Amino acid sequence: MPLTKLHGTRNDFVLVDHRDHQFSDYAGLASFLCERRSGVGADGLLVLLPSDDTDVCMRIFNPDGSEAQMCGNGVRCVAAYLLEEGEPADLHIRTLAGVIETHAQRDGDRYAVRVTLPAPQIAPASGIPNAFVVQAGNPNVVIFGDSLKGADLPAMGPLISSKYENGANVHVATPCGPRCLEVRHWERGVGTTMSCGTGAIAAAAAAIHCGDVQSPVEVIVRGGTLIVEWDGVGDILLTGKAVRVFDTTVHYDDHVAD
Repeated sequence: MPLTKLHGTRNDFVLVDHRDHQFSDYAGLASFLCERRSGVGADGLLVLLPSDDTDVCMRIFNPDGSEAQMCGNGVRCVAAYLLEEGEPADLHIRTLAGVIETHAQRDGDRYAVRVTLPAPQIAPASGIPNAFVVQAGNPNVVIFGDSLKGADLPAMGPLISSKYENGANVHVATPCGPRCLEVRHWERGVGTTMSCGTGAIAAAAAAIHCGDVQSPVEVIVRGGTLIVEWDGVGDILLTGKAVRVFDTTVHYDDHVAD
């Protein structure tokens, strides 16, 4: 099976381009490929499928086999991959969270990709001080503090996520300037990650909503920097780099669906 390894601010993915055929078990394939000791190793599996009404359909599977609604960094990697494969710079990509608009352009040995999402929905998080629930493609809980030190995300993440029916990604954030946030991430089905695109959107949107920062916001994550732009009302923009790391072929015991 041909596949491509990509990353967006070190949030890494394995991509399979199945626009001309489909597998019967993407959950199992994700568990196999994402395993870092016996597989390729990744934070998620990106699956490209045909779409009747958009340029392509993207599905995203976590290492535990669960399927996510959307992935901000993942869709950036998809846009970069498709541009390199000869597709247009501007795309409409169907996801479980709806249709996402992307614009990709080459930037040296990597790609700069802008993603446009609908305005996030923001509400206070019940029972958690200085925290917000933000729907931005995926459900997110953003907790603000004066410092990221002492935030035990491997322990906090599963505990907070379990309070929500379908789980939630959990992020801790602190402003580091009038247009700057520092954010750390825990993602359901994955664990702690170097970067989370929808988490960066959620944290920036909540901080803009509270008046703590102004757009555009530089979001500093462990894997690099993302830029979020939002006027507080309309669509929200996420911009960052995407890198195609390598292409390879693996053997996987499954049957191709008709």
